[in-house]
Amino acid sequence: MTVRGDFKEPARCRPDLVIGRDEMFTAAREQLADGGSVLLHGAAGIGKSTVLRALAAQYGDTARTVLRCSATESESHLPFLALADLLGLVLDEVSDRLPGAQRTALESALTGRGESSLQRDGLALRLAVLSALRALAADGPVLVVADDLQWLDPASAELLGFAARRLGDTQVQTLFAVRTEGQEYHRYLSASPPDTLPVRLNPLSRTQVSALLDHRGYTGLPRSTVREIHRTSGGNPLFALELGRALAENPTPPRPGEPLPVPTSLRALVLSRLDMLPAEARRTLLVASAGARPTVALLQTAGRGNAEAETAQAAELGLLASEQEGPAVRFAHPLISAALYAEAPAQDRRAAHAALSTAASDPIERARHLALATTGTDPEVAARLAEAATLARDRGAPSVAASLGLLAARHTPGGSTPGPDERRLQAAEDAITAGELDLARDIAREVLTRAAAVAAERVRAWIIVIDTAGHSMADVDAVFPQALADAGDDPRLLALVRYQLAWRALLVQGDFAEARQEAARSAELAARAGDRRTELLALAYQAQTETLMGHPDAPLTIKRALKEPQDPRVACHHNGAGSARFRWLIMSDQLPEARAVITALLREVRRRGSVESEVHFLRGFAETELRSGHCGRALDLARESLRLARDSGIGQTASAMLTSLAEASGGDVEQALALAREAVGHAEEDGDQMYLSRALGALGYAQLVAGDAAGTVRSLRRVRELEHALGITDPARGRWHGDLAEALVRTGELAEAQEVVDETRERALRLGRESVLAVLDRAEALVQAARGRPEAAVARLTSVQDRLAKLGYGLEEARAAFALASLRAPASGPTAYEEATRLFRRCRALPWLRQVDEAARVEPPQPEQTPAPTPATDGLDGLAAMERQVAALVMEGATNREIAARLFISVKTVEATLTRVYRKLGIRSRVDIVRLAAGRRTN
Repeated sequence: MTVRGDFKEPARCRPDLVIGRDEMFTAAREQLADGGSVLLHGAAGIGKSTVLRALAAQYGDTARTVLRCSATESESHLPFLALADLLGLVLDEVSDRLPGAQRTALESALTGRGESSLQRDGLALRLAVLSALRALAADGPVLVVADDLQWLDPASAELLGFAARRLGDTQVQTLFAVRTEGQEYHRYLSASPPDTLPVRLNPLSRTQVSALLDHRGYTGLPRSTVREIHRTSGGNPLFALELGRALAENPTPPRPGEPLPVPTSLRALVLSRLDMLPAEARRTLLVASAGARPTVALLQTAGRGNAEAETAQAAELGLLASEQEGPAVRFAHPLISAALYAEAPAQDRRAAHAALSTAASDPIERARHLALATTGTDPEVAARLAEAATLARDRGAPSVAASLGLLAARHTPGGSTPGPDERRLQAAEDAITAGELDLARDIAREVLTRAAAVAAERVRAWIIVIDTAGHSMADVDAVFPQALADAGDDPRLLALVRYQLAWRALLVQGDFAEARQEAARSAELAARAGDRRTELLALAYQAQTETLMGHPDAPLTIKRALKEPQDPRVACHHNGAGSARFRWLIMSDQLPEARAVITALLREVRRRGSVESEVHFLRGFAETELRSGHCGRALDLARESLRLARDSGIGQTASAMLTSLAEASGGDVEQALALAREAVGHAEEDGDQMYLSRALGALGYAQLVAGDAAGTVRSLRRVRELEHALGITDPARGRWHGDLAEALVRTGELAEAQEVVDETRERALRLGRESVLAVLDRAEALVQAARGRPEAAVARLTSVQDRLAKLGYGLEEARAAFALASLRAPASGPTAYEEATRLFRRCRALPWLRQVDEAARVEPPQPEQTPAPTPATDGLDGLAAMERQVAALVMEGATNREIAARLFISVKTVEATLTRVYRKLGIRSRVDIVRLAAGRRTN
């Protein structure tokens, strides 16, 4: 098939719809753009055809001729079929330009009217294909697109390879796709030009599988289900989509602990070799598919006496991995296990689980198999499952605990103590710990639909619904009155609801005082009811609000929250006393102590499997490293937090905000801006005033690093207004004040910059925030320099750098050194920046290093070029201080870059300032300023 320059592909093949292939797609695209060829390879269903169509659609317009073929296994025995697809429609166009023998051989092969064969007309045919491609290329670029290269008929493959190896500099590119296992693609390169880039398509990540399912319309799947689809499919896009379709079409979801339903199409694909096994060997594989970690020994204990020989036979057929690592029996692909289980009758599955319920050594595994082997309610089975769930919880496997809890609820008879709903709610709380919020919410709403649910269970279910809303509490505003009504006058239940109201006061209303009051009320009610866990959580939250408010009672409340007896679940909770103590330490400039606390908390929540707390503490650890000037480490931790947040759907706004700060300090500034804007958007959408101010603070910092001082001023002025409205008085909370003052200096608004410094210094002095005071002094030094007092500014910056070094704030120390170097550079030249370069390099602060390099490259004016002050500048009194300085330097002949380096502002700020100068003086250009100065000197 031949397609001209109007070659188009369906919209589904646009490059932006090739999910999860950004890096690979970019490499292939660049290879084609440079005139090379590409060979896509990977397993069946991995997405080669999708990528090939997207690349062909993008580059079809650049070629005069596109030749296409797509082979199939059923037609691979037909000689010259692929060649006919490629050249059949252009035969008339090129035949007159081929030598007679070549033309005859090619026409015979493509039309089938003769008896052409490689044995009879081999050389003529080979040369004919090469000549045809050269003839087409003489008229313009040619793109040859071939899918499923492995099914090309041997004759076409031989001819295509012969031509490809001899194309040389001819304007012919190839874009091929071939199914391979592992890295076995080398033999297919023989059918490609020598400059071909092999590109392997690997499995998709869980996040990418989720995006693929959403794109194809399989939305609303619980995260636990998406995780199981990813595991079962092995990240294969085709398999994942088929599993998603099967779930969408199946009104009854799989029971807890059971594999996903596997559609017939996939069963046929992966089990085609199963019929070659004897019946007993198939039963052995079924038992293996039902087990979590099957071994030959386990299978033998489960009654499969010939397991060793039968698994070896299955490995020879490719059903099991042939090279085992350790004693485990591992299927060649997870889908084989799932398909084998789905194919088996229900009674055979139950028999397999019954055998494993006695053979497995782990009590959790035994309980799970017992449940799946049992039908109906059974109090003994339910009790064993509840015990197993407790054991899984203690082991730090909350997801397993949730699954076992749901199995326990299903086998619990009505009227039992504890009842089915109580066990469901415990499973929902375990699901929250595991980060499976969708599952937890569904369980809670199921309990709430039952009119018979008792008040305590209803309140517990309401709390779960609220918890799963995260920072989007405005979405569940209607829940609070219902929860209060169900709580009645029970102090234990009221304490639970009041604790959630404390969070609502902050996240929805933006009222710190109300949040503190509700937290204190919750703690009092919980203490009266003897609910130590809720009391500790409420006290910790009260301490956090007091810390952010700069309230004098904060240290006392933290001590109350740390008093014994402690609840181990609260001690390491992200809203517990340990977290409150960490926040107090980091705001009080005690970085080593803060690091010790946060690393211990992170270690413990990882042991317990608490995903939400892990996301939170990863952010805290990253923040500590960032303040300490370890930008590379901070960036790694922040990115890890963001990946986990996006995967679990927990804390995405906060993680995007913190990662933006880390990117702006040690990574990619454009990425920092994108993440900060994403965080701002999420916070505004959620109505979360507290995180909106923090996200805007991150945006302002990223804009400052990017050189957009005006943008920084806009963002941080909003932060200033928000925090004033929220009642946040501690400047150590967001630490944006110095950045705002610095940006105001860069935009020439010196009075406001000094106002920010003075206002913030008063609060920082009252609270003893030494690092904040040092940063404010750095900003004030910039104000002094802009007002023409460089000596005072140098003295102030020298002191600031020393103080920040002693406090351990490595990045802020380096920024002070940079400001100091910018003031000294006119006299010392590029060597003035050596100290700042050393400190930024130590911090791995790459964006700041680039700023230093740029500033150091600017040649300062020579001393003899700088005239003494003259009365010419006296006529500029109508200008602002920054405008006068810029105008005076223009009069001296300084370029915009030189002015930026001298005044420690960006080139954009110089340009904006000059625009204001022109307007105020009624002139149009730099030349007019120089003329104005010359005229005034003459006078």
